Amino acid sequence: MKNKIVSGMVVLLLTVGCATMMSFEEREKTYGKEPPVITETYASKQINPVDTWKVYLKASDPDGDMESIVATVHMVGSGTHPISHTRIKDGNRKELSGYVSLSTPSDNAWLNNLTLTLTVEIKDRAGHLSKAATFPLSFNSRYVQEPPPPGVFQEQYLGPIFITLRTFHDDQGSEGGRF
Repeated sequence: MKNKIVSGMVVLLLTVGCATMMSFEEREKTYGKEPPVITETYASKQINPVDTWKVYLKASDPDGDMESIVATVHMVGSGTHPISHTRIKDGNRKELSGYVSLSTPSDNAWLNNLTLTLTVEIKDRAGHLSKAATFPLSFNSRYVQEPPPPGVFQEQYLGPIFITLRTFHDDQGSEGGRF
């Protein structure tokens, strides 16, 4: 019995490994040659540091194989944060409308008067990326996040942006000196 389980696991691992090792041309044959297209975007350009930022997207893919929302954050003084991949749910692979969210840290006082730029792309299963959409953001405790224009986007949560905002000092292990 133990040998059958091990044999089954080996076959499964080989199958998954081979599927992920497909060449770009093989993925295009399987999933299609058309890249996703971001058709509409909206994000408030300013928020209070205690708010969670909502970034609204409408996108489509003629091949119906959208896989993930790829995001990066660039902060002045900290550089570019690691890439975030937010998986797109199965029902949204041809068209999607909704928002992704970027959370702020609980010790967010250091965000006041800070700016960042978020870049978002849609990746499909073949490996194509949409054209990038960029969103500037300023933090200030007096700001209020503006809602999207009415009737353009669904109020559907697409998932989080898996990026933790941090300073250069956080990366260096420094306890003080947040800017």
